[in-house]
Amino acid sequence: MAIYAIGDVQGCYDELLQLLDKISFNADRDRIWFTGDLVNRGPKSLKTLRLVRAMGANATVVLGNHDLHLLATAYHHRKPGKKDTLDEILTASDKDKLIEWLRFRPLIHVDNDLGLVMVHAGLHPDWSIDTAQSLAHEVESVLRSKKHSFFYKHMYGDKPYIWSESLKSWSRLRYITNIFTRLRYCDKTGKTSMNTKGAPGTQPAGLQPWFEIEHRRSKNDHIIFGHWSTLALVKDYPFKNVYPLDTGCLWGGQLTAMRIDVKPFSRISLDCPESQKPKLPGKPASD
Repeated sequence: MAIYAIGDVQGCYDELLQLLDKISFNADRDRIWFTGDLVNRGPKSLKTLRLVRAMGANATVVLGNHDLHLLATAYHHRKPGKKDTLDEILTASDKDKLIEWLRFRPLIHVDNDLGLVMVHAGLHPDWSIDTAQSLAHEVESVLRSKKHSFFYKHMYGDKPYIWSESLKSWSRLRYITNIFTRLRYCDKTGKTSMNTKGAPGTQPAGLQPWFEIEHRRSKNDHIIFGHWSTLALVKDYPFKNVYPLDTGCLWGGQLTAMRIDVKPFSRISLDCPESQKPKLPGKPASD
């Protein structure tokens, strides 16, 4: 048995099949972790969703911001954006089964045997893994309840910027969701900047990648994440205990798998054709 983690697929179904073939994936014995954003912007979101769902217990998926956007769109609380590629899912005969399956995916996955944590985007510097799991459960409980439809109405937006245990109601759930699915940068106080998307070194003064905050409570934990495709532009970056796997397949970069059951971890990547043009040449961003 082998266990791999794969970065953001975003509907790049053909490339996913090629990567699974490249790592000799065997559905009878191997397992795959997906960092979220299975869908959207790429050309074959429906086939991607069907494939991963069909893997059953062999696939572990955390929710990304594009997955949540699909849920909000499917339940008629958000109109499809100009760059969205979700129409095939929204009109599919098995739409309800696919959406229901996606709605029950977690925001965080912790494997104590492997000593690994997986999220889509990041963790707040003030949160331990135990705290993060508890907070994720607050959102997951709402998503899996009859209240999930109300959640989508309040999900979008960058505020609040600062975490406080006193946050309540939709503001609290929105903040937690933003951390798990959209975080890239914050300052040393933990104040977030959700719309700063470039590679490290391009950010405004005072901001740091979330995983570089010195007092981060999870700095001794090993964390796999996606979401931040511009990290792939920075060569020889000194990552410590974090493993970014979004290598910009959608933007003509690569789709990357990392074997995580054998140390040292090894990466296998597949070159991808460009499905959508990034906003700035050479500056992919998948928010």
